[in-house]
Amino acid sequence: MTLNRSPNIPEPDGFYEELINAQRDLSDEQADLLLAKLVLILANHVGDRAVLTEALELARSNTLSSEP
Repeated sequence: MTLNRSPNIPEPDGFYEELINAQRDLSDEQADLLLAKLVLILANHVGDRAVLTEALELARSNTLSSEP
């Protein structure tokens, strides 16, 4: 399995709205915890270590390149 980098979420705007709403009325700490739990749940669902490693590297690289 390889990391799918193509858009793959039906109704992405609706999912984004759900993601934002899930964090509504949470403290920053609670919102961070929710996102961390979501990452771990989805990582468990994916299960493929090579894909997870590629995703981690992509996210880190993207984060570092977007810093001022």
